[in-house]
Amino acid sequence: MDTEAQHTERDPSSPADPPPDPASDDGSRSVRVSGPSWRRTGLTGAACVVFLLLLSHFVAQPFLIPSGSMEPTLQVGDRILVNKLAYRFGSEPRRGDVVVFDGTGSFVREHPAGNPVTGLLHDAAAALGLAAPDETDFVKRVVGVGGDRVVCCDEDGRITVNDTRVAEPYLTPGDRPSDVPFDIVVPPGTLWVMGDHRSQSSDSRDHLGSPGGGMVPVDKVVGRADWIVWPFARWTTVTETDAYDAVPAPPASGHPTGPRGSGHG
Repeated sequence: MDTEAQHTERDPSSPADPPPDPASDDGSRSVRVSGPSWRRTGLTGAACVVFLLLLSHFVAQPFLIPSGSMEPTLQVGDRILVNKLAYRFGSEPRRGDVVVFDGTGSFVREHPAGNPVTGLLHDAAAALGLAAPDETDFVKRVVGVGGDRVVCCDEDGRITVNDTRVAEPYLTPGDRPSDVPFDIVVPPGTLWVMGDHRSQSSDSRDHLGSPGGGMVPVDKVVGRADWIVWPFARWTTVTETDAYDAVPAPPASGHPTGPRGSGHG
């Protein structure tokens, strides 16, 4: 009993329990602090990504321009910011607006769904402007809205909308308004769209014989291209055009003649 009691009394000062090493203690504290710090950094980064994804889904989404079909307005490699609120509260695209739309069912056929994980990662990267948009997404300029009669071309080689000539200052220098003749009436709820680089643009003209006649449903419009945000040297707004200011509204009774294309409205 006495021996065990003495052994117990000697334990606190036993060499088996050396005093704490300040360096070792500091190191342990450093480890304990760095763990939560990394977690906070990771959580903050994740929160920022989620915020940007929500912002791009509901408010404004960056898009990467992959081709020259909208030159000189938009250049290859430009990153534009698309205003998703522009048509959210009752407004609809107007003639002259540069819009991004989903061409599924109008410009491209429906395709079977691919790998969902790969698709999700690509959609996230595209939503942040880090990857090219889906092959079903297009950016074009609105030339005709529901009820409009759009014809190419008059004796001076210009497009007319509702029998009014349209001077198009945004076209690529040297391009004709169109090398493809057409005479169409835009059905209600749809748009006739064309690229600014007409000789290099696959647009509504190329789908005249397709289901829908090249018309883009308004509800497929993602938003209006309002800003060029990259590269910094081109950081500016997408300039509005007054080319269509003189174009009258389509007649309430529809156009009197039956144009080639989609019939009269």
